[in-house]
Amino acid sequence: MITKKRKLANAKVDADKAYTLKEASSLVKQINTTKFDSSVDLHVKLGVDPKKADQAIRGTVSLPHGTGKTKKVLVLCTPDKEAEANAAGADFVGLDEFITKIESGWTDIDVIVATPSVMPKIGKLGKVLGPRNLMPNPKTGTVTNDVAGAVKDLKGGKIAFKVDKVGIIHASIGRVSFAPEKIAENCQEFINAIIKLKPPTSKGLYLRGVSMASSMSPGIMVDTKSVQN
Repeated sequence: MITKKRKLANAKVDADKAYTLKEASSLVKQINTTKFDSSVDLHVKLGVDPKKADQAIRGTVSLPHGTGKTKKVLVLCTPDKEAEANAAGADFVGLDEFITKIESGWTDIDVIVATPSVMPKIGKLGKVLGPRNLMPNPKTGTVTNDVAGAVKDLKGGKIAFKVDKVGIIHASIGRVSFAPEKIAENCQEFINAIIKLKPPTSKGLYLRGVSMASSMSPGIMVDTKSVQN
């Protein structure tokens, strides 16, 4: 059953119209129906074949206004790096005790940073961490000796993204409490990062569709021309 609030929200969105980024960033606030500070999510359809290794797009981007959510960061490292990780603001720091906890099913974290030297120990956690996108990866900057820099970036609004098996990238780029200008700027920075990763082997139209929505609200189709500088 569709609620009255959802019906009103649906009525404000023209499903056949592609809105400019500026229009969508204002409209997404107007159609929010939740009592909590909903996330603003972006869904980007790409003209790639994710089955091909060179077209399996993945990367990171630092959003200028953050995501509006404070990430819980676990740093897995040797003792000589623990003070550095703690000083940078990591929520959890250690190694063997956290490997044991994760093996038991604990995943109350948003991201894991690891130093290269401990990766052999972490490899066995793939079955737990992999499906939750928590496995540290050099491509996303979460396998590094600069644990302080990684933690500060993640706490400051750096997010990782990757294309799914049908060629779509999903990401949270802010909150409905953000000003429309901040939503638009975060969105543009995210799209720019994706455009920079266009593989040479991708044929035809690369940016095929962009949709913006808040939690439990209808999607807003964004004109791809308005986000391509």
